[in-house]
Amino acid sequence: MEPVRRKALVDAALRVIGDHGSLAVTMSDIARQAGVSPALAHHYFGSKEQLLIETIRSLLRQLRSDTVAALKAARTPRARLSAVIRVSFHADQFAPETIAAWLAFYAEAQRSEETRRFLVIYARRLRSNLLANLKALLSTEAAERIAEGAAAMIDGLYIRQSLKSAPIGIEASIALTEDYLNALLATAFPSPRKEKGRPHRTTQGQMT
Repeated sequence: MEPVRRKALVDAALRVIGDHGSLAVTMSDIARQAGVSPALAHHYFGSKEQLLIETIRSLLRQLRSDTVAALKAARTPRARLSAVIRVSFHADQFAPETIAAWLAFYAEAQRSEETRRFLVIYARRLRSNLLANLKALLSTEAAERIAEGAAAMIDGLYIRQSLKSAPIGIEASIALTEDYLNALLATAFPSPRKEKGRPHRTTQGQMT
């Protein structure tokens, strides 16, 4: 039962943090949500801090697992970019309590070096996944610039979603990020156009 109960406590921690909107929760709050005693929660995790660290680990593991599966299913660099974007706004990751928990962890990272380290891992993975596929389409310099912009846009849309007065849905967030990528990729690879005032050859060699 230990793996089941540990997962139940991690899931409960995520819900409680989401409800409170901060990490200012107690082990008793989490244990009550999980339907176990505080003593059992302490038995499995030792302290609230360790349970919270396991909670953020769980979020990162799920995100990584979803990303790996999505990338394997995509056939081209452009399709893999879309896969990364869609996974970032997957229903599980975009759930209100999950977004609230991520924001709470970002706030905690200002005080906790361990929490900050996990968030740096997330940021590096996102950038790496975007950059690897952009480099297959663009120069390194352009790929790095667009990867930074796309990652910032994804994180920014998370913050916007936390504003209850102006929420942005999953599909709208995906569309906005895709529009950003499409616009910059189109700039990097403009469609062929005739230059004004200059003749162009047809396939038969005639001037037009």
